[in-house]
Amino acid sequence: MSYARGLAALNLEMPDTIPHTEYVSHYELVRHLTGLDPARPEERDEAWRRFYIAADYDFLWNSDDGPVDWAQRGRVTDMGHAEWLEDGSDRRDAVVCPFHSVEEVLSFDAVEEYGLPDFDALVRYYERRYQTAQALYAELVFPGGYYKTLISGCIQAFGWDMFLQAVGSDPEGFDRVLEGICRLSEHHFRAWARTSARFFICHDDMVWSQGAIFRPAWYRQHVFPRYKRLWDILHDAGKVVLFCSDGNFTEFLDDLAAAGADGFIFEPLTSLEVAVERFGQTKVIIGNVDTRILTFGGKDEIRAEVKRCCDAGRACPGYFIAVGNHIPPNVPLENALYYLDCVREMGRR
Repeated sequence: MSYARGLAALNLEMPDTIPHTEYVSHYELVRHLTGLDPARPEERDEAWRRFYIAADYDFLWNSDDGPVDWAQRGRVTDMGHAEWLEDGSDRRDAVVCPFHSVEEVLSFDAVEEYGLPDFDALVRYYERRYQTAQALYAELVFPGGYYKTLISGCIQAFGWDMFLQAVGSDPEGFDRVLEGICRLSEHHFRAWARTSARFFICHDDMVWSQGAIFRPAWYRQHVFPRYKRLWDILHDAGKVVLFCSDGNFTEFLDDLAAAGADGFIFEPLTSLEVAVERFGQTKVIIGNVDTRILTFGGKDEIRAEVKRCCDAGRACPGYFIAVGNHIPPNVPLENALYYLDCVREMGRR
């Protein structure tokens, strides 16, 4: 584990070993490696800090959309969720969509609905959040980040059904709705740009497991120019922007790079091999060990999967190995531990 190693890779300066990061909700794994319980509030921060050290992290996934949730400010639906924490504490009832017609969706203005938080207060909130976390996890690189950038914002507001119906009914007219979401995100991106965080994760679940949700031309007209607009704000402030999405966005790697993404974080559905071939020397690449293999495979399969990723990324200065989408609690403990052993062994350059 090394802040210096993570920093080097994020700056495309190849460290001596392949750096490592994960998104983990496997409390049994944390307890096993630290002796502390992240489910107990009094032990949570120290449990995770010790876990990141024990698991040899160099970088931490983070996003923060501000101090007040949209649900406290206006109408929202549900982005969808699988119950996966070991005690079921993340279970929630489905939210009924408050939008009853396509016309309601097409007349929606996110800024009018949710408002723009006081800018200076938002900057202070993000700076305090960053400084606190970076001090707590001093052994790794802690980034800024935003989750509901465009498509994820639409899913949060309208839910899948009304979102898809509205775009399908009037794909050009929906641009006005998307602009409202973008203006809200822009306010937060400008606040993050004022902080001392050097790295930023822009999350937006813009595709499905099989690829594009909408016609590629629609993305190129309505989505990618807005990504560029948002990322330019961060670039002007000297930030490095890493784009993160679930699903398969292989067909859009070139578009995202052209819009200004400095790196990609992705699941096994997006091709690591294609990303490495096109951008292995010029972009940060984070992924993409298949969590299904950790869950259902044996040691031979886990070892082969780690080898696949390490072999693909070894010659890339900005490559981080990580499981995609994350390591949930249904991964057998012995498999998770063996995976970490394989990463240490095969991560040597």
